[in-house]
Amino acid sequence: MFGLEGRTALITGASRGIGRAIALGCAEAGADVALLARGTDAVREVAETVEKLGRRAVVLTCDVGDPDQVRAAVSDTVAQFGGLDVLVNNAGGFGFAGPFLELTAQDWTDAIRLNLASVVHFCREAGRVMVRQRSGSLINVGSVSGVGGVPMLSHYAATKAAVASLTRSLAAEWAASGVRVNCVVPGWIRTELTSVMSGQEQISDGLLRSVPARRWGDPEDVVGAVLYLAGDGARMTTGSCLTLDGGMTSTIGGPTLIDLMEMGRIPV
Repeated sequence: MFGLEGRTALITGASRGIGRAIALGCAEAGADVALLARGTDAVREVAETVEKLGRRAVVLTCDVGDPDQVRAAVSDTVAQFGGLDVLVNNAGGFGFAGPFLELTAQDWTDAIRLNLASVVHFCREAGRVMVRQRSGSLINVGSVSGVGGVPMLSHYAATKAAVASLTRSLAAEWAASGVRVNCVVPGWIRTELTSVMSGQEQISDGLLRSVPARRWGDPEDVVGAVLYLAGDGARMTTGSCLTLDGGMTSTIGGPTLIDLMEMGRIPV
């Protein structure tokens, strides 16, 4: 139920971090993979590792915000493998973090193009293939930033909230066609994107105060959820946003009440 033998997966942002881990996880589960990134040098190493696992890998260069390049990438994947069974929309980022009043119009344009428009383009092109096949799994990578307000990252948080909403809308539209659309929602994952925060002890400790698990996640912590959503074990799962955050969104108390938990039983 959790294998991907005989299937093809396309992963965006596959050169590093979460995308790389997902690509290797799909290959280990038996899928051939199309690896997509803006530059091919780093992703070639991923392709070599995939091939050592005995699976086929195709390296594609694509600006995920360009609908013409997205259309070509999906077309190339189908031409190479004969179809497309799994799409993982992983590419994303926040570029610049800062107060809302200091974010420029270009900051917002860039965030929307990278985090939302790219997902729209890929869902459109891959969706056409999957609806025609009457089968397929689209998995969008969201963020806990899209669940609640995030100071200093309002542009990123807004786009990730939109991705979650788009996921539910497409799930409802395409369920009768045999196409499932879901979202994984990671919390704080240690990657190059978050290294500016995880690499500074004071900032890292402050962020982890809101995480009951008290640790940063690793890219591999996202892989199991993606494999579940991609495979037959999730045949009745669509429109779901699966949260992987160490309990971060399970508490309404925030850091203060989490700190109190460590005190044990207290009089009130």
